[in-house]
This record gives sequence, structure tokens and C-alpha cells, in this order.
Amino acid sequence: MIVLGFDTSAAHCAAAIWKDGQTIEERREPMKRGQAERLMGLIEDVLSAQSIKWCDLDAIGVGIGPGNFTGIRICVSAARGLALGLGIPAIGVDRFDVIEANSVETGVPSVPATQDNLYIRQAGHDPKLVNRIEAENVGETLIFDAEGTNPAIAIAQIAASRISTQHPRPAPLYIKAADAAPARDAPPTILP
Repeated sequence: MIVLGFDTSAAHCAAAIWKDGQTIEERREPMKRGQAERLMGLIEDVLSAQSIKWCDLDAIGVGIGPGNFTGIRICVSAARGLALGLGIPAIGVDRFDVIEANSVETGVPSVPATQDNLYIRQAGHDPKLVNRIEAENVGETLIFDAEGTNPAIAIAQIAASRISTQHPRPAPLYIKAADAAPARDAPPTILP
């Protein structure tokens, strides 16, 4: 079984290939912008490094957030398009699951957000956005992504473990509303 995993939900563009129980290729490029332009090239690089063709893939794992709104939309739409075109499943994996998979500690998986806030997911609860003080008072250790870890590796592994189960199409995991809002000004009058 060959699973491609990728993620652009944070300041990186990452991809990995999981084949028959192990990661055989992975790349992670730090970047704050440009993931849309780089993602497909990075995936091609990872595939060609192992002489794997698109038609060899059995599934796609994709990071669904939480994280950067634009980055999440980039990778989810790419995964859905590729899955549709290749006729294979696309499986969404959230960052909380990635953090838990990569951590040696147990605790509350936490993702940094803007304005000194954190996204957290306590066991048995829905994810939520809290300020850092609230997060530190949950009574459990907060666990984060390890610096420089490639999330695509865990995404591919987790997707591979879920391949035989029913799962919805990947969709962005948005915990808070977008910061952007429609203009409050009245629309201009169109003259004939």
C-alpha cells in the first residue's frame, strides 16, 4: 500500500510517502507564503525520488488544520482534486492527531494561533480556541508539534490506518470564524 501525505496548514509545505509500513520519502520546506505555487512541485519531487507514479498511489492523507486559513484550503482542495482524478480516497487528518502521534508525552494537543491564543483539544471535548492563560489552566500538560517535525509523515501513517474505514471527504477544520469580513459600505449604484 502506498499513501501520499501532505500539509500546508502552517508556515511550511510538507509531503511524505508511506509504503508498506514505513516512510520511504519525505520533505518539509519552511515557508510563510507560496505554498499554492510549491505544493504540486514538492509532491512531484517526492514521488519521482522513489520512482512512484500517480497511478501507484492507493490513498491520499491531507492535513485539515487547524492553522492558516489559506494554507488549509490549498491542501484540502488539492487532495480532493487529486483523489477525484485518481479514483482513490482522500483522508483528512487534523493537527491534533498529528501532535499526539508525534509526541512521547500525553496531554492536551495544542496548536498556536494568533494573538497569544491556542487551539486545544481535550480528551472527550470538541476543539476550541482559548487564550494562553486558559490553556495553561486546563490541568494537563500542553503538547505541541516538535520543532522541525514533518507533519506529512504522521498524516500519511494515520491516513493509512484509516483507509479501510468510512470517512467523509476531507474538509477544513475551522475552529474560529475568518478574520476577514464583507465590506459594511453599501454597494455602488450601477448606472445604465
